[in-house]
Amino acid sequence: MNISVSFDDNGLLPDKYAKFAPAEYRKEDMPVVNFPIAITDIPAGAQSLAVAVIDYDAIPVGGFPWIHWVAANLPISDVPEDLANADITYVPGTNSMYSVMKDGNPEITQSYIGPMPPDQTHDYTLTVYAVDTTFDLQPGFFYNELRKDLVGHILAEASLELPARSE
Repeated sequence: MNISVSFDDNGLLPDKYAKFAPAEYRKEDMPVVNFPIAITDIPAGAQSLAVAVIDYDAIPVGGFPWIHWVAANLPISDVPEDLANADITYVPGTNSMYSVMKDGNPEITQSYIGPMPPDQTHDYTLTVYAVDTTFDLQPGFFYNELRKDLVGHILAEASLELPARSE
C-alpha cells in the first residue's frame, strides 16, 4: 500500500491545512480541514481504513506525542479533503485537544486538528492502516482503543512524514 500527500513548493504541508490556514479552514481559530490522502495498492480483502496523524516532535515541547487526527472505518478509497464535511461514513476518534478541552466542542476534539508547531518545523507522522474488518468503535474513541483493535487485523500500513512550518 502506498500513500501520498501534496506538499507546497518548499516541501511542507500546505498552509491551508496547518497553522496558517485561512479563516474558512478554521473553527475556534484552529485549522480543522484535513489534507487529502491518495492511497494506492490497497490489499485485496481490506474492509476499511484507519488513519492517525501524530506529532512526535511535540515531546520536547509538551512532554508527550500530540495526536492531531485519528479516524476508523473509512471506506476503501482515497481520503478526501475536509473529511468531516464529506458525505462519507466513518468513526472519528479523539485528538489531543481533549487534554485541554475535555468538555469542548467535538468538532474540535473529535476531528482533524492541523499542525501548529510552536517552536520550529515539526514532522507529523501520517499512518494509514488497511484492515480486514470494521471496528465496533464509537465516535470519540481514543487512539489506544484503535491500536488494540488493530492487532491481528492489519493487512497493510503505510506512513509518511509531513513537515509543517512554525513561522
